[in-house]
Amino acid sequence: MFYSLLLGIALMMPAGAFAQEKEKAQLAELQAELKARQQKLAESQASAEELEAVLKESEVQIGRVASSLNQTENALQTNRAEQKTLEAEQSELKTAILQQQSLLASQLRSAFMAGHYDYAKMLFYQDDARTFERVLTYYQYVSKARQQEITKFRDNVERLEAVTAQLEQKASELEALLAEQQQQRAVLVARQDDRKQTLNRLNATIRSESAQVEKLQANELSLMRAIEEAQRRAEQANITLEGLAQGKGQLQLPAKGRVRKLFGQRRQGQVKWKGIVIEGDEGSAVQAVSNGRILYADWLKGFGLVTIIDHGQGYMSVYGHNQALLKQAGDTVSRGETIALVGQSGGQSFPNLYFEIRHKGKALNPSSWLRF
Repeated sequence: MFYSLLLGIALMMPAGAFAQEKEKAQLAELQAELKARQQKLAESQASAEELEAVLKESEVQIGRVASSLNQTENALQTNRAEQKTLEAEQSELKTAILQQQSLLASQLRSAFMAGHYDYAKMLFYQDDARTFERVLTYYQYVSKARQQEITKFRDNVERLEAVTAQLEQKASELEALLAEQQQQRAVLVARQDDRKQTLNRLNATIRSESAQVEKLQANELSLMRAIEEAQRRAEQANITLEGLAQGKGQLQLPAKGRVRKLFGQRRQGQVKWKGIVIEGDEGSAVQAVSNGRILYADWLKGFGLVTIIDHGQGYMSVYGHNQALLKQAGDTVSRGETIALVGQSGGQSFPNLYFEIRHKGKALNPSSWLRF
């Protein structure tokens, strides 16, 4: 029934309008699905484990939507830059064509006036041969120059038509990208609202300090296992990288924002911070602190969407709480390259980046390595 209705609507409206209606219907369907899930969680009084699984799914889906949105926004920037370049070329071509029109008009007037010369009469009446030769050479030269200008004029007119067509195409693409961006943002908002509700339910199940400490310890264990697995993969890859030792104290901050130097401070119970937190804007860039290779890019309990980079010589950097991961395991990255987007995955209540530096598994104080 739903698809029959959509088909009926499609026959009554333009393709672009139908696409927008279809996207609205899909968004409404998603919102209804998420609402039903939250209702079910409330009625069943879901356990912490069940809620953790739902939270993971929500954050992974948010990561996918945010990554797609990031690609769309990059495409929008490229499109606008290309339009600007084409508009500049279009303006130059119009100016050149007007100048060529004026030049050709002048040449045609000269040619018309020169057409009254009777060269045969000049020859038979034994006019000065040298004068005749000069005049003939001049008009041959003018004719050749005129032909070159006509060719250039035609080329510019053809290029102007092509540029105008390209601009029309870019404008159409821009309109489609803007519609896609709007849809992706709406889906992202729906997913984020669902995640917030799930997180509130999850936090309500973990009230006591002992339960919170137990959760933190379990999260830390998950990260340690991921790092150990990443180390094994690094050793198997047998790729030579320069490490971080030479850049100590000069590594760039992995994200923009307020830095909380928490390393070594007590977090809860006997659990201490192994890294720092950078409070930033959601969706802003997370950048690699140095050259390396992505060894891990996935969701981890307590840390959300995490990227681990191998820098060689036993050095690794860890980036957690991301909104989206833009690189996959196996990718090579350069210093300053964007690898993820700042988020609040892993059950965070505000957007931030959790950052660690490790050497042969041991956590190092990032404050000693970064340039603030």
